[in-house]
Amino acid sequence: MTQNSKLGTALVTGSSSGIGATFAEKLAARGYDLVLVARDEDRLKALAERLTQQHGVKTEVLRADLTQRGDVALVDRRLRQDGSITLLVNNAGVGPQGPLLKTDADYLDQMIELNVFAANRLAVAAAQAFVGRGKGGIINTASVVSLWPQAFNGTYTASKGFVLTLTESLAAELEGTGVRIQAVLPGLTRTEIFERAGGSVEKLPPEMVMDVSDLVDAALAGFDQGELITIPSLADKALYEAYEEARAALRPHLSLSKPAARYLNTANA
Repeated sequence: MTQNSKLGTALVTGSSSGIGATFAEKLAARGYDLVLVARDEDRLKALAERLTQQHGVKTEVLRADLTQRGDVALVDRRLRQDGSITLLVNNAGVGPQGPLLKTDADYLDQMIELNVFAANRLAVAAAQAFVGRGKGGIINTASVVSLWPQAFNGTYTASKGFVLTLTESLAAELEGTGVRIQAVLPGLTRTEIFERAGGSVEKLPPEMVMDVSDLVDAALAGFDQGELITIPSLADKALYEAYEEARAALRPHLSLSKPAARYLNTANA
């Protein structure tokens, strides 16, 4: 018979496979109870049973299709009402099927529903609930393409840029509340997402593809270290710090009462 975890419960979205299932595995090994959220109820039940047997934690399956706003609202309510939840792994997402100009518009709408609407709704629900409880953590899965939008389908990179920006903004509001937040920026990762999008991970340069277990280990290590942004493959942290310093240098120039002289000169020419 399992007992309530001292760490509380982690609610993990997109947990039937890939990064989400691996987060569930690693968190169960740490001693978290789990609420597993995804569309594939059979796979969730099999994972829940295995994790309970292996780690002695409580696992619950919450079947939800997060492209459907009614299901998103269901998970929102669970985050707000279940005081045992101390961690949200906001991971559910869908990848591109190809270049933006060759992608069906309905598929792009579905991507936005999942990668943007659902991700935002659940992050906000968790943040508001956790602030009220004085503790909690949020791990948002973004992507390295949020820093390199020219490399991939524009709607997908924009959706992951949304997750990154949301995380950075929420971090400022959460300061001093006892609630922690992190954005994880995976690069190419060995998961089912490529096959679902009609591709194959085997066609990618192997030196660029990370094993999903290594990715999640790095993500959790970054969370343990208090990182706001975790890029699992980035060895030289100074590179990202320099990027942040360059952004900070821009800020005093972003909103002023007069246009820059180079625009005034053009207007008067």
